Amino acid sequence: MKNIIITGGTGMVGQALNSVINNRQDNYYFISSKDYDLTSIEETKQMFETIKPDYVIHLAAYVGGLFRNINQKIDMFEKNLLINYNIVKYSHEYGVRKLIACLSTCIFPDKVKYPINEEQLHNGPPHDSNNAYAYAKRMLEFHISLYRNQYNNNFMCIIPTNIYGEYDNFNLKDAHVIPALIHQCYLAVKNDLDFIVKGTGTPLRQFIYSKDLANIILKLLYSDKQINNLIISVNNEISIKDIAIKIASEFKYKKEIKYDTLYEDGQLKKTVSNSLLTDTFNDIIFTELDIGLKNTIEWFINHYDSARK
Repeated sequence: MKNIIITGGTGMVGQALNSVINNRQDNYYFISSKDYDLTSIEETKQMFETIKPDYVIHLAAYVGGLFRNINQKIDMFEKNLLINYNIVKYSHEYGVRKLIACLSTCIFPDKVKYPINEEQLHNGPPHDSNNAYAYAKRMLEFHISLYRNQYNNNFMCIIPTNIYGEYDNFNLKDAHVIPALIHQCYLAVKNDLDFIVKGTGTPLRQFIYSKDLANIILKLLYSDKQINNLIISVNNEISIKDIAIKIASEFKYKKEIKYDTLYEDGQLKKTVSNSLLTDTFNDIIFTELDIGLKNTIEWFINHYDSARK
């Protein structure tokens, strides 16, 4: 029986993991910031000393949507540096057999050849809109690679595209694009207001449903395959405008969607390749976007009072 720590365990992906785990013979510890402050090296060490994990799935991060990334760069950089340093350091010192750390596709260079693959990670600076978060995550990848090269630790990074699903953060100021749009449309319908999308709606993104990501993480956790970095993504892209249209349709919003072009769009596209993922696991099945959105919207409506917002 193994002890498995999931940092960020009460967040969207942690909750998704909890919902799809079939093997309950192992001990899973879903850790939140209420349990341990992972920016504190003392509390992080206490967590490792108490649980003595065999495996660590590192999901915890200080995150937010485009506008938090633009306006809170110091917090984005420093808090994530501290969290990541502490987790990697003590994963090594406590002999963790496998560490899976979660990055983000925003860490890739702004100017890059598409589709992006795992080898292009450090080939140029990231987009200015989220560079503080991106560099903190790049340092996590570099830190892990040093332990892997010097001590042969079984440490790896996953790089998911934009994640959405139940238990997301639906805050209108700080949320990522899909939960923010869901909340905005919900309020527009409820209060007979305009559904307003920040920006032009033209940027293209790849979205992965949280439970699909959770299932792939479990495959990696129990797999003997040796992988350093792995992009986790669907193949197709969709514009923010088309996402807004799908969300509006699900809410039966009848008026014209409006776009506030005073807001920045951020990076216009960051198309990634999932060829290494599909070569590694040839049985991956992704949830269709319409189904994932329907599930997420239904959950948000049913949990409106308790959802993070």
